[in-house]
Amino acid sequence: MTSSDPAGLAAALRRAGLADVDHSARRRAEYSSDASNYRIVPAVVAFPRHADEAAAALGVAREFGVPVTSRGGGTSTAGNAVGAGIVLDFSRHLNHVVQVDPETRTATVQPGTILDDITAVAARHGLRFGPDPSTHARATIGGSLGNNACGSRALKYGRTADNVVELDLLLADGTQLTARRFERDGLAAAGPAGVALERLVSPRLGMIRTEFGRFTRQVSGYSLEHLLPENGHDLAKFLVGTEGTLGMILGATVRLVESPKAVALAVLGYRDMPAAADAVLDLLPHKPVAIEGMDALLVNVVRARRGASAVPDLPRGEGWLFVETAGATEAEARAAADKVIADSGCIDSLVVTGAPARALWQIREDGAGLGGRTPAGAPAWPGWEDAAVPPDQLGEYLREFGRLMREHGVDGLTYGHFGDGCVHARIDFPLSTAPKKYREFVVAAAQLVGRHGGSMSGEHGDGRARGELLPYMYSSDAIATFAAVKTIFDPGNLFNPGVLVDPAPLDADLRVPHARALRHGLGFAYSHDGGDLSTAVHRCVGIGKCRADNTASGGVMCPSYLATRDEKDSTRGRARVLQELAFGGDSEHAHALVKGFRSDAVLESLDLCLSCKGCSSDCPAGVDMATYKSEALYQRYRRRLRPPAHYALGWLPRWARLAARMPRLANFTLRRDSITRVAKRLGGIDRRRPLPQFATQTFRQWFQSWPGRTGQPVLLWVDTFTDHFTPEVGKAAVRVLEAAGYSVRITDEPVCCGLTWISTGQLDGARKQLRKSLDALDQAVRFGIPIVGLEPSCTAVLRHDVVELLPGDARAAKVQAGTRTLAELLAGTDGWTAPDLHGVRAVAQPHCHQHAVLGWQADSALLTGAGAEVSAVGGCCGLAGNFGVERGHYEVSVAVAETALLPAVRAAPHDAVVLADGFSCRTQLEQLARVQSVHLAELLADHLESE
Repeated sequence: MTSSDPAGLAAALRRAGLADVDHSARRRAEYSSDASNYRIVPAVVAFPRHADEAAAALGVAREFGVPVTSRGGGTSTAGNAVGAGIVLDFSRHLNHVVQVDPETRTATVQPGTILDDITAVAARHGLRFGPDPSTHARATIGGSLGNNACGSRALKYGRTADNVVELDLLLADGTQLTARRFERDGLAAAGPAGVALERLVSPRLGMIRTEFGRFTRQVSGYSLEHLLPENGHDLAKFLVGTEGTLGMILGATVRLVESPKAVALAVLGYRDMPAAADAVLDLLPHKPVAIEGMDALLVNVVRARRGASAVPDLPRGEGWLFVETAGATEAEARAAADKVIADSGCIDSLVVTGAPARALWQIREDGAGLGGRTPAGAPAWPGWEDAAVPPDQLGEYLREFGRLMREHGVDGLTYGHFGDGCVHARIDFPLSTAPKKYREFVVAAAQLVGRHGGSMSGEHGDGRARGELLPYMYSSDAIATFAAVKTIFDPGNLFNPGVLVDPAPLDADLRVPHARALRHGLGFAYSHDGGDLSTAVHRCVGIGKCRADNTASGGVMCPSYLATRDEKDSTRGRARVLQELAFGGDSEHAHALVKGFRSDAVLESLDLCLSCKGCSSDCPAGVDMATYKSEALYQRYRRRLRPPAHYALGWLPRWARLAARMPRLANFTLRRDSITRVAKRLGGIDRRRPLPQFATQTFRQWFQSWPGRTGQPVLLWVDTFTDHFTPEVGKAAVRVLEAAGYSVRITDEPVCCGLTWISTGQLDGARKQLRKSLDALDQAVRFGIPIVGLEPSCTAVLRHDVVELLPGDARAAKVQAGTRTLAELLAGTDGWTAPDLHGVRAVAQPHCHQHAVLGWQADSALLTGAGAEVSAVGGCCGLAGNFGVERGHYEVSVAVAETALLPAVRAAPHDAVVLADGFSCRTQLEQLARVQSVHLAELLADHLESE
């Protein structure tokens, strides 16, 4: 049996006792990449539930000569976590903190434990895990041990290697080894492998002392310096950074550090990045927590993507150092920051704490994703991701590196851990058009690093991207020693072959050069991706922020993953499947796992996507899975029979207009159990979902008899949900707008944004609806009358989707520019004063589309400015339009609501107002929590009446 027989290998694993094994095309596509440029399709993916299952998997691999790769969060940027045989994902089950010992300041952890989870448990004792790579919210300790992760604060707390006490290692022959610091006992105390290792090292002490451990970020290759007698024969530290090539980590004891009582951030401005780097040596004596370099180009990308408000005011300059200082109090931390500034030689500076500091650190943490586009908008890739040089070489290295990029005609964003001499870069390698230039550049860059006495990798490991380059920094004797070490631990080359020892060519197995363009017959324009769906889905570089729970900070992405914790339900997992479609896409590509939009793998992958659009704003790379899902459904069902729900829910505006003719009869009919059961079954609706009741008088009918008032004209967009289900929201909006001095108008004929057609992939129908809407809005647009929307998802269509669905219609851009939310319109109204909301305590659920497309800042400012105490909830309500209504989605819909919304509502004071502008959000709250929530317009109108 070989890795070419996935079914047979999966069967063998199940016979060996592994319960969670998957060799489906979809699953293999999801795990074909990590956060690197590489595509290595595994034969099977398994999720060990305990150490015995991991050992059994290794036994199967050994029996059949199949390679095995350990994987955690899959955020490795060098191809360290992909393999052709068995991929073991430890993050799904083996993810617990076993014990924290505050006396010894250690934690015992399983390999799939997320770094933030270690810190969360340790925080009860005032401790934390020191290393904090930017992916700390989803990276696992196993991956950090594999790559010797460092992060921004390694300057104070050290690398992962500096924070490991013991490792439980499973060797290739099935024996278990506890690796630790052996001191005088020597390496022989580790057993046969230790004896062989000592024999290898003893005659090479001179070479190891001169070539290894020269500076802190020298993590490329095997870190042989830890095996030296003066370093305590520390086998545990040596094994950190071996990238899963020598054994399988089953557990670890790691050192914890004391959390600082207070911190401050000194932001130092310089004329450019090399000048900032030159200043580092003068700052190191202050022993700060972190010294980070940040390029103005990266900051400009954030402003362009997320708006100017996303970046606090920065000192003058084109390059900055972020220097974090600590103290017993904030005053002490600020005083330390002032001392840093005095010795910095910067041209401008400031000191921040609290929220502004967190906002700046977030830019730094999102760098890998934000750097996925150059300032010119071209895709930028890892590949020369984290080289490091001694800090005294950093400024000159950056100058030469800049010249090297110009000579090779490439561009990119640089930033990094300047205090340690580590530089991150995302570069616009022409992988799809001239992949050979990638090799030419990285070889030249490796030679440059070698001349500066640097390391090919400063924290991410060598993997497939840099293993071939190690001879540019190590002697032939050192390279031969690596091979000998590999032979001692893994003579059969089972563990992660092609990495570090006998490395695969750095330009082999690249994904993008084999991805074909997807341009023809598309439903959306993909205007930011050159009209190419393939370019769009390749925005995902795999950094995995979609696997982190960011609801506490107001984020939304990715609600279905937070409910299931399954890679298939992450934005990244879905992107990998769509990338696999682009890799092949038809029967001519025999090695492609996903062949065409009608592949079941595509449907399975996208089934639990709520189309919340959270990823379009929360993903640093700007992945928009809601759009890709609509496109995939469009391509799959174009001119074909569709699922019943697409007709029942996708055509909801049509059914609502029909019901409006006799609403009482429609409601009476739908309340009859026998009819309801049949309607749900035929319509693909979950039996547990109540059917909505239609308003006996639509908003448009009510508005016809409304006397109105004179004033500045505003056009109220009357969406289907407001018109037919909650006309009270529209009535409240009219009262608020008239109180603000507006004369409210509506379109002469009913209009629809096409949202339900979009979400079900009926894009031809959506375009038809939108063209009618543009006709109806033409007069308002021509006369500059603002358009105000009440339903966030419909308003978002007018602010985003309309230009992507009708790119050739000049009116679309005008409608996009002229559409406002209610809060945005009121905030821009001269002389308007909000009603007094003092005493109002509110729990607010910003709609996902408002969070992603429109922004909730205007709402927040309006409410707090009026005196209300508002607590905003992150995450999605879980109903998400048609998603939570469709058969097969109910359990996930409820689980999503339980992620953040329902707990927040339960914890709210009894007199709190629950504020939810979205019809889906209000419906979910009513059905699951028996809570009557209100729209912003209703809250404002109620307080107008009380004045």
